[in-house]
Parts: sequence; structure tokens; C-alpha cells
Amino acid sequence: MTKVVLITGVGKRLGNELACHMLAQGYQVLGTYRTYYHSLENLTAQGADLVQVDFYQQAQVDSFIEYILKEYQSLRAIIHNASDWLPDNHQQLSQQLNAADILNKMMNIHVNIPYQINLACQGVLNNVEGNFADIIHLSDYVAEKGSKKHIAYAASKAAMNSLSQSFAALLAPKVKVNSISPALIKFNEDDDEAYKQKAYAKALIPREAGFAEIINAIDFILASEFMTGRNLQIDGGRHLK
Repeated sequence: MTKVVLITGVGKRLGNELACHMLAQGYQVLGTYRTYYHSLENLTAQGADLVQVDFYQQAQVDSFIEYILKEYQSLRAIIHNASDWLPDNHQQLSQQLNAADILNKMMNIHVNIPYQINLACQGVLNNVEGNFADIIHLSDYVAEKGSKKHIAYAASKAAMNSLSQSFAALLAPKVKVNSISPALIKFNEDDDEAYKQKAYAKALIPREAGFAEIINAIDFILASEFMTGRNLQIDGGRHLK
């Protein structure tokens, strides 16, 4: 029986690379995306089940959860990768967003959505063949340190880490629940050299982590039989700078 992995946010970057990796490992991938990217065609061609969901629309969230429970009897893992990154200086972002809107959006995508999905999927996680199922929350290094420019984002990622501990206690021993908190996974194409050098200077290891580093950490968690309620820090030694 093919084991199913649910990955949120597979349209681009880490989520897309992770979905490709899981498919290559023989998993069935159930993936979500908000915006269509051509990279999704490759996942579909490999047999991924892709569902367009706007996690800011509760009706779509409800429909997606119903779809999971209707179409899948078990889940080997849920990997919460979907994310957003809004600065607190909302005037530069949009005149229609105020501080409360930004905080609500960050808490919704990073806390409310994983909370709802985790609760709803307890039965299908416990129904997986083998010793364990897993929930993995993709968090961020700033959850530990905070951020002057992304206060709401950092607070929501800290709350996400707390979800790992609470759900680990709730779902043990069948379901392991852990977080990964990276820093500087991969630069965007439009990041200039000055920004890159400033980012490098924050770490003891001045380089990008790269998608493979995070995917290797996910593989480690999936293979572990004794780790739950923990947060893996993959930050290049930023905490020592």
C-alpha cells in the first residue's frame, strides 16, 4: 500500500522540491497550492494529487479537509510548508491592510491552518501502516530570536513551534510531531548582492542552507523512532553571532 504524504504549499521553492523528492521516494503526494506555477505540471505528471486551496478562505479550508477525509484512509505524514511573510510596515505593503490584518494573516497561515488540519486528521494519521505517522511544522529561526521588521511573522512561527509540543503530547505514541526552524534556506532571484552579504554576516557558516539541507532533515525526522515534540534548528550558527 502506497503511503501518502500531505505537503502544503508545493507550488514553488522548498515545497516543490520536497514534493519531487517524496514522489521519487515512492510516496503518494497530496499537495496544496494557492497560486498556479508551471512547476506544478511536473508534479502532476509524476502522479501527485494537487488541490488549489486559498488558506485565507475558510470555506476552501473546510472543503479541503472534507476532501482529505473522503479520499484518503491514512496519511504517513503531514508537512506544513505553506507560509506567508508580511512586514509590519503595512503602509509599504498595501493601504488596505492594517496591523490587525497582518497579525491575523500570519497567525492564520502558520497556526490556524495547521491546527485545524492536525485535529481533523487524527484518525487518518493513526490509521497508517507501520510504527509511526508524522506531523512536521516548517517554522523559522526568528521564532527564537524575534524580528524587528516582521514581528507578526515571528510571533506566528513561535506559536507554530508550540503546536508541535501540544500535538506531540496529544497524539503520542503513534504520531510524532516536530518542527524545523531554518534560516536563509535559499535567496530569491531578485535579491541583490548587498542583501546577500548582510544575510551571510549573521551566521557562523556564511552560505545558504539550500533545499537539500531541509529535505535531509525531514527524512531524518520521518526515519526517527524516538523524537517527538522537538524543534530542529538549522540556522548556520546564527544563535552564536
